Amino acid sequence: MSQRLSLSAIVIVFLAVLASVYFAFAAIQGPSGVMRRIQLQDETKALIAERDALQAEVEAMKNLTYRLSDEYLDIDLLDERAREVLGLMRPDEVIIR
Repeated sequence: MSQRLSLSAIVIVFLAVLASVYFAFAAIQGPSGVMRRIQLQDETKALIAERDALQAEVEAMKNLTYRLSDEYLDIDLLDERAREVLGLMRPDEVIIR
């Protein structure tokens, strides 16, 4: 005894397989899928690294600002910055670049 599937059963199975394929594709490639999550994790790591570099730069600027403030004046740093910014030098100095 062999039973054949009716046309409606074949259509239902086909639609179920098609829906499964669609949901599997959406789970992997969709806007909330696995690939998007991996991409967002990589972007997050890059942004964290950029943030850390900027924080280090801000800390260096805070240090220089403090060393040039009225409370704590580093004369050597002041002399160095004035020479670099204004292009000043003493007559007895030799500049090596």
